[in-house]
Amino acid sequence: MNNKIKIIFFGTPKFAEIVFEKIIADGGYEILGVVTTLDEPVGRKQILTAPPTKILAEKNGLKVWQPEKLSDDFLEELADANADLFIVAAYGKIIPQKFLDLPKFGCLNVHPSLLPKYRGASPIQSALLHGEKETGVTIMKMDAEMDHGPIVTSDKRQVTREDTQETLMEKLAEVGAELLLKIIPDYLTGKIEPKEQDHTEATFCKIIKKSDGEIDWNKSAEEIYNQWRAFWPWPGVFFESRIMNYELRIKIIELALTNMVGNNAPGEVFAENNKLFVAGGDGKILEIKKLQPEGKKALEAKEFINGYLK
Repeated sequence: MNNKIKIIFFGTPKFAEIVFEKIIADGGYEILGVVTTLDEPVGRKQILTAPPTKILAEKNGLKVWQPEKLSDDFLEELADANADLFIVAAYGKIIPQKFLDLPKFGCLNVHPSLLPKYRGASPIQSALLHGEKETGVTIMKMDAEMDHGPIVTSDKRQVTREDTQETLMEKLAEVGAELLLKIIPDYLTGKIEPKEQDHTEATFCKIIKKSDGEIDWNKSAEEIYNQWRAFWPWPGVFFESRIMNYELRIKIIELALTNMVGNNAPGEVFAENNKLFVAGGDGKILEIKKLQPEGKKALEAKEFINGYLK
């Protein structure tokens, strides 16, 4: 007789894939399948691409649901699956209460912030954008409001100056998966009592758009550096500039803070000793190590200097 707890996983991007993979590898649960978003066109050629969690599920022979809407018909289908527990990590849609009420043990969410701080769609980017030195992961029992439910547990982690959206996402996904698997047994037996959040302390973060990557050179060098960290690899940061006789829209691929201070105008790009620099609004200087003019290949700073500044 199979007495394993039956789980349905809700999740879509790389963060969710890392968590989902850890649950599969644990082997202690019967995974009924994954609920994820529709395949989407990706890249310049707009190739229809499956979400990472769908690819992982299919590799493991698991069922995949991709409802366009969380409709009553889909509610009935999930009810028939008779799951004991839903687990959600970066699904990308608000899940109505009637879905959360289906499983016997409710729905646990793996959220990459220390709730109630940074509720919403971009907690990792927001932590980096605001120069946080500490963030973490919260496991909460979901209710119908966004990231509002009672907290089961949380775990803090340091944010390094070198962390980008990509590295911090991977770090927090690993932490979140390990934390989730650690607490599930005690949660199921009632040894852990979820505690209501202090809603007066709640802060919120928005859905990131491509336009958010445009650099305002009047901001300080540190704010610009944090913007790059927050938005690498997507949507990336970019600016438009007239360099020599070229009108260029440039995406910055690799950026670093320096100890230099100059009298350059904000956003002024200049080269010294085969290195490429740009001035922030506070006079402090950033080094552009790698960049990509629109429609061209990515270039190391020295290649760009030789091609555009000489």
